[in-house]
Amino acid sequence: MSKKARAAVLVKPGLMEIREFDLPQPEKGAALCRVLSVGVCGTDKHSYRGETVQYKGTENEIDLPFPIIQGHEIAMEIVAIDEEAAQNLSFDGDYLKVGDRITICPDVVCGKCWYCKNMPSYPWCEHLQFSYGNMRSCNDGHHLYGGYAEYVYLEPGVRAYKIPDGLPNDLACFTEVMCVAYTLEKAREFSSFDLEGFNFGDTVVIQGSGPLGIAHIAMARMLGAGKIIATDISDYKLDIAKAFGADVVLNVEKTTPEERIARIKAETNGRGAEIVVECVGRPEVFPEGLKYLRKAGMYLEPGNFVDCSGTNISVHEICSRNLRIIGMTNHTHNKYKTVMEMMLRNKDTFPWDRLFSHRFPLAQAEEAVKTSMTKESMKVIIDPWIE
Repeated sequence: MSKKARAAVLVKPGLMEIREFDLPQPEKGAALCRVLSVGVCGTDKHSYRGETVQYKGTENEIDLPFPIIQGHEIAMEIVAIDEEAAQNLSFDGDYLKVGDRITICPDVVCGKCWYCKNMPSYPWCEHLQFSYGNMRSCNDGHHLYGGYAEYVYLEPGVRAYKIPDGLPNDLACFTEVMCVAYTLEKAREFSSFDLEGFNFGDTVVIQGSGPLGIAHIAMARMLGAGKIIATDISDYKLDIAKAFGADVVLNVEKTTPEERIARIKAETNGRGAEIVVECVGRPEVFPEGLKYLRKAGMYLEPGNFVDCSGTNISVHEICSRNLRIIGMTNHTHNKYKTVMEMMLRNKDTFPWDRLFSHRFPLAQAEEAVKTSMTKESMKVIIDPWIE
């Protein structure tokens, strides 16, 4: 094994370069992993564009500490690990060893604050240590804290998950995205009024049919949604949305807001949808999404993870129509194993291979991020070991 590791470093918004780092040896309770495959996330695109404020209004508000190594949707193989890490890094209690394939929750939490103790299924830590591929400069510590690299250093406290045999590396990278789609599962818990929240047979509208939108379409279908309606600006993505279970697709560039609202009402006996999920990641789609809902409908907001400024909405409309707006930052880190097993069991149910539209070597990481912003892309993968 080489004593150096290459990584694609985002030096500042719009500038990425390949750098070499000394390959660290794991300290007590840590591990070193070889990256097998890493997905380009919407957050990575935001960071590249310079939209870098995250967790705004919380104790963890941060403007990204450049330079960083991006990439947090990672499938990797353990190449060095000590006994303490072997016993403690697995969230599910598995004994880890060299050669095991794993993925990780990118967020390293304190485990001691009020949120960690009272809401432990989500990484809403008051003292978030850092996030892999996102919130730690590669100038710090052991440097290799992102998946756009040949190797990743796992600090003590990381939550790792063994990848089951038979699950391809690329699909393992999609685990974190599918965990975000547990937003729909949380919607089942709301029942202040009859038929509030997400119930079997409900109509679900997904705004945005990129990878996050596709994850929500698949999850909605598995959870018993009735009619699923998907929107996007790309016919390419809408075709994949149909393959994953969308019944109706609407191209936003070929229809007007009035036409989309009318179509959704026509598909729901004039009422509107029970659930709308924002997966575009842009605040300007929010007001229109509210108009897709029926009275007492629920709008789920997992998409605007990064601060991209605000938008105008009618607060009176929220009151008069009894709307429910649920902001959902981050994902359920206790569902990684469940999600991987679910994808494995449903390997033939959905056309998972259509999720992965492009594959790039590490040297072309910047091109990978740019490609992921185009209409003719879905989940873009970086493989550090191909040329």
